[in-house]
Amino acid sequence: MAETHTGKGNNVNAILSSYDRTVKLIGGAAIESVMLLFTRIVFAGIFWRSARTKVEEDSWFSISDTTYYLFAEEYSGVPLPSDFAAVMATISEHAFPILLLVGLFTRFSALALLGMTMVIQIFVYPEAWWSVHALWAALALILITRGGGKLSFDAALRKARGAV
Repeated sequence: MAETHTGKGNNVNAILSSYDRTVKLIGGAAIESVMLLFTRIVFAGIFWRSARTKVEEDSWFSISDTTYYLFAEEYSGVPLPSDFAAVMATISEHAFPILLLVGLFTRFSALALLGMTMVIQIFVYPEAWWSVHALWAALALILITRGGGKLSFDAALRKARGAV
């Protein structure tokens, strides 16, 4: 009976040891940096695609009449003047994703986009929390708490300043 128990204990120890090695491998700094880069790309992509719908086709930054209309009508719950909100959203949805992509001011950019997410959630599409906005918030919170990782301009700036 003791032998059987010891054999099962060795199997459990082997499984736990294998698990611990796997956790150590995937929890390392290199993997974390790649995952933070991926998170930055995904989160930036969400807002970049939205930004591009706000400008005239084949233009770099000419805000469309449709955008002004949507902010005046469909997004009218936002407590800002609609023309101002349209311009600020368009600028923000272009600028912050670019900063995220290169990993410059990552925490600030993610915080700004989290703020936009919450405005959208509260004033525009309150029914979309579990289907969309909770995921956006989770991506933002990861970047706010962890930063851009080693594969970012933030890391290069910290290194150049001699900060750890």
